[in-house]
Amino acid sequence: MLEVVKSSRHKDGADDDGAGLDPRAVSSVWQQAVQRAEGGWAAVSGVVSAVGGVAAGELLAGFASPSLSPLTAVGGAVIDAVPPGVKDWAISIFGTADKAALLAGMALVIAALAALAGVLEYRRRFSGVAVMVIFGLAGTAAVLTRSQMTPTALALPLLAAVVAVVLLRFLVGMLQAWDEAAASHAAAGPPAAGETTHDPASARSRRSFLQSLAVTGILSGVGGVLAGIWRGATSAVSEARARTTLPTPASPAPPVPAAAEAGAAGTPPLVTPNRDFYRIDTALSVPAVNPDTWVLKVTGMVAREVQLSFADLLAKPLTERHITIACVSNDVGGDLIGNARWLGWPVRELLAQAGPAPGADMVLSRSADGWTAGTPLDVLTDNRDALLAVGMNGEPLPIEHGFPVRLVVPGLYGYVSATKWVTELKVTRFADDAGYWTPRGWSERGPIKASSRIDVPRSGRPVSAGTVVFAGVAWAQHTGIQKVELRINRGPWREAELAEGISLDTWYQWKLAVDLTPGQYEVQVRATDLKGQPQDETARPPAPDGATGFHTVRVDVKS
Repeated sequence: MLEVVKSSRHKDGADDDGAGLDPRAVSSVWQQAVQRAEGGWAAVSGVVSAVGGVAAGELLAGFASPSLSPLTAVGGAVIDAVPPGVKDWAISIFGTADKAALLAGMALVIAALAALAGVLEYRRRFSGVAVMVIFGLAGTAAVLTRSQMTPTALALPLLAAVVAVVLLRFLVGMLQAWDEAAASHAAAGPPAAGETTHDPASARSRRSFLQSLAVTGILSGVGGVLAGIWRGATSAVSEARARTTLPTPASPAPPVPAAAEAGAAGTPPLVTPNRDFYRIDTALSVPAVNPDTWVLKVTGMVAREVQLSFADLLAKPLTERHITIACVSNDVGGDLIGNARWLGWPVRELLAQAGPAPGADMVLSRSADGWTAGTPLDVLTDNRDALLAVGMNGEPLPIEHGFPVRLVVPGLYGYVSATKWVTELKVTRFADDAGYWTPRGWSERGPIKASSRIDVPRSGRPVSAGTVVFAGVAWAQHTGIQKVELRINRGPWREAELAEGISLDTWYQWKLAVDLTPGQYEVQVRATDLKGQPQDETARPPAPDGATGFHTVRVDVKS
């Protein structure tokens, strides 16, 4: 545009028909154009271009690379790079919405850099293009770090960058044409008497730019929505899951005792519904694992390697058990814990077929997305019900909880045991291998600590004076709970009514009715396991091996 203004003037400052051109008018037009570009339109062009590129990459991935897209590759690389302390902070703030928070954060960063690319491209040709190319190269580098990397997946970030570059050049070119038309009109000098000040060329350029921006934005948005639906639905795997019929267990779960329900209103159900079960993992996008092609390999320090198909697994004599599992990131009193009825084949039977070699003390399990967990070999070969699970609460595993197969191990936090979408069990040694979280500062073995929680009344909620019923759950998986006690305002401990447990591997419900007069009360709970060991009173954060301390609520009793 600046060239257009300059070409209408001679070196001596006169225009083509000799009339003087007011430099201040040209300068004003130039400044207005720059302000228009820098004030938003160039930035908007950059954002729309980036959205179009991302949408194209995700849409192409839905067809060509269902297991890995540019966005999930970058997100996975970010998750891997995040320090454990930041991860704990994110989970404490966002809970099971941590993935959504990460995606929102990524969107904000991409939008900010894309807006910068638009402004740079307007000011200097190809400078914004360079930013988009860097986007593509970063995506390619992220794909290289993923275990699902394929040549197709590797090409997708570059194709997405090409789409973004084409859109950016197109939109910025349209914006510059609008500015040049406005500058040319200003350079023509003031209108003669009776002539209109309207500039048809500038109006057409403005309309063309805005129409192009709107159409590009709509198409990019629709593409993004379609990509999200396509990739989120994992349609082929959803259909395969719907066709899966679970066999009758050879060893059914014992009936839930009637006395396992404490009977306190407002407490969570004894068996957590699938839709409410917590989900904490590093998979930004749920892996789409086809059960028809799924294979589990047992490798490493074994007498013989074993391979198992999904059909093979369903044909085994399966065991069904209620088992409570928990995330190591669960704060005292937190809800990153759930109890379900799992169906699967005992891992010890599979390992017995492979024959672990002397000296092996760990099994490194690997997920379809590359995540790993290091589980003590003795825990997987003792008499506990460590399962290669295929069912959850009477139905095939939900896709987000590991379909077609995951590990469920009583007594260990999930980061060392609960591998979803499992594809490999490598028998090895702690001295030679480490799971995903161990090099990031977490402990090697991760036994679950005894703990307890007050579910009702909720902290800070007022209750009426008189008899107040406190209730909640306590757990010490694979050990069991002996008793639960409450204390009020740091007074003496009072033993609560403990419901019958389903098994040693599940949580227990409890309740205690207390007469309270109006006032403010601090209430704490503690559990003691069947070995007589009370839970640790010292308040510690989840890292490196699980949170400790007494869950404390504050109750406002009203008259």
